[in-house]
Parts: sequence; structure tokens; C-alpha cells
Amino acid sequence: MMVLPQARMATGASGTWVLYVLTDAPFLQWPMHDFGRVSPMPTVQERVRALTALGYAIAGGPEWEWNTTRPSPAPRHLWAAIAVRPLVEVPGSNVPGVA
Repeated sequence: MMVLPQARMATGASGTWVLYVLTDAPFLQWPMHDFGRVSPMPTVQERVRALTALGYAIAGGPEWEWNTTRPSPAPRHLWAAIAVRPLVEVPGSNVPGVA
């Protein structure tokens, strides 16, 4: 079972790498950062900087879980996920902030 919040990085509709944070808010309100490039893939340090700019930090270990989309006639897409925490505690949230 997925625990929120969770950061994901994938290629967006434009083909560029995008990092977004899944929260319990409607998806149009999820924090998002577009790296603005197709290649090279953003480094771990770039992902951490983007998460910080969005107000989040990696929770636990630094290992991103890599996946591909399910088989279909369309090309497969690579995406990564990692658990994150807000940098500050969000009032009314069950997710503690990072001290």
C-alpha cells in the first residue's frame, strides 16, 4: 500500500523529466517541478534540490524505486518513486514535518 506523501519522477507529456509529490490533495494541486530536459536524467542531487524547493525532504533512505509502465501497445515509460516528508508540519495533517 502506498503511503502519502510520495515523490515521483517521470517523463511528462512534453517528454521532459518532471518531479511531483503525490498528496491527499486533488492531483492538479500536487507540487511539481519540471526539469526542462529530456536528457540526461536528473541526478539524485538535482532531485533533492527540487524536492526542497517544493517544501519536501526524502523520508528514510535515499533509494528511489524504479518502475516501468505496464505492457501495452504504447511505448513503456520509466518512472521512480520515494517516500517524502514535508519540511514543515502541515496543520491538520497526520504527516509530521522534518525538524
